[in-house]
Amino acid sequence: MKQRVSLFLVAMLAFASAALAAADLEINTPAIAALQSAMQTRHNKLAAYYASGAVGLTRDGNVALHDASSIPLAERQSVNGLVADENRDRAALYREIARANAHPEWAAEVRTTFAQRWIDKAASGWWVQNPSGAWVKK
Repeated sequence: MKQRVSLFLVAMLAFASAALAAADLEINTPAIAALQSAMQTRHNKLAAYYASGAVGLTRDGNVALHDASSIPLAERQSVNGLVADENRDRAALYREIARANAHPEWAAEVRTTFAQRWIDKAASGWWVQNPSGAWVKK
C-alpha cells in the first residue's frame, strides 16, 4: 500500500511538472500588461534599494526588506509601501498568468518558476534568498 501511495505521488508530481512545462509563461493579456507596466515603473524606484542591499529578492517570488537600517528613516515608510505594492502585483501576476493559461491551479507553480527567474536575473551585488531562506549576496 505504501509503495502504491509513493508511486501515485511521484506520478502526480511528474504530471504537474509536465503540465507547467507546457504553460506559456510569456503569455500576454491586458491584465498582465498592466501589472508588468506598474512593476516596471516601481522597479525604477526600487533599483537603488536593490543595489544598496536594503531590499532583496525572496525565494518565494517576493521582494523583502533585507537591511532596513540602510534606508534613511524618512524614506522607510515609502520603501515599505513600494515593497508591499510590488508583492501585491507579483501575486496578481502569478495568478493572471495561470488564469491566462486556463489553469488557475498552476499559480503556485508559476510563482515558484518566477521566483527562480527573478533570482537568476538579479544583478551582481543584489541580495537574494537561497533555497533554505538564507540571504546571500549575488
